[in-house]
Amino acid sequence: MENLEKVIIVRYAEIHLKGKNRGYFERVFTVNLEKALKGLRHELRRTSGRYLVAAFDERDADEICARISRVFGVHSYSVGYRVPNDLEHLFTAAKVICPQDGTFKVDTHRADKKYPLTSPELNAEIGARLLAEYPGLKVDIRSPQSTVCLDIREDGSALVFGSFEEGVGGMPVGTSSKGLLLISGGIDSPVAGYMMAKRGMDVNFLHFHSYPYTNEQAKDKVVELARILSRYTGGEEVSTVKVTHIQEEIHKKCAAELNVTLLRRFMFRIAERVAQMRGAKCLITGESLGQVASQTIEGITSSNAVVTLPVLRPLIGFDKEEIIVRAKKIGTFETSVLPYEDCCTVFLPEFPAIKPKLPYIEEEEKKLDIEALVQEAIGTLERIPLR
Repeated sequence: MENLEKVIIVRYAEIHLKGKNRGYFERVFTVNLEKALKGLRHELRRTSGRYLVAAFDERDADEICARISRVFGVHSYSVGYRVPNDLEHLFTAAKVICPQDGTFKVDTHRADKKYPLTSPELNAEIGARLLAEYPGLKVDIRSPQSTVCLDIREDGSALVFGSFEEGVGGMPVGTSSKGLLLISGGIDSPVAGYMMAKRGMDVNFLHFHSYPYTNEQAKDKVVELARILSRYTGGEEVSTVKVTHIQEEIHKKCAAELNVTLLRRFMFRIAERVAQMRGAKCLITGESLGQVASQTIEGITSSNAVVTLPVLRPLIGFDKEEIIVRAKKIGTFETSVLPYEDCCTVFLPEFPAIKPKLPYIEEEEKKLDIEALVQEAIGTLERIPLR
């Protein structure tokens, strides 16, 4: 039948709570959807709290759904049909959606409250027609094997589909300013970046390396992690900075137990300057309280003391198992556990300071030319494209 148009229906999450600012969030959400679907033939239409992906090649349907499923702000999506809202068209689409046997129910939502039939009346009418068409069907309104969903819109159309697929939720990336993620090759920092992007933050990536103590494969691993994250964040590059010279100076001149503490203070200084260059308003780390020696309150206070930008630590109260579960869910875990060392393992002391006192740290730092070392590191800044 004519007017049976296959579409992918996209529903947003928290945006509906935004009141008078909703238009701004919807515009950013639209841009992000278009960016996610770049390279695939499609039309993106907006219709009263719904987005429709139409005019696509059906061979691309699975890829389109996979990309939509990674766009922050998506509450759910469905593959279905857009039809005129008369009974004949509704029934025609319902026949395509509904299996020919097993248990089923019809579930109607009416955005158009002026529609001549109520939701229960539509359920009964379309359900009765389906039972007459397919003798192998049986109604089960409590736990059906399949559901035919009817969504009656205000513009004279209806959406007919069979299931709701869960999206990642959250807020559209770019609606919560920009942050700079200190991304290592470990499990934690990619999860931290994902969590901040889910809250609408535009996440940029910065990686510190210690070539030749760490090899090129270690850097490649981080680039791959950033590439995986970019499917969610939309990031297009990762910045890298070499800190070998800093580590050598610390190892040569300072107390061994402060090697990691002092290195992290340098990383934060450098990251703040890179953030300012990129227009980022905060730093993001994968630190979890007490997980390693540098992530005690004293260690965290030491790092914070050298920067003025806020430092966001979304994993601060998570244990390792919780972080691993999330890493597996977003697809970074298998890459994170590849056996390539990051810079924090270079010159690692046998007994790192767990609760370093700030005056002691600052006294040891006086042995170093901090500004010269930071400037030398900034001079090694490299930008690696992800796409």
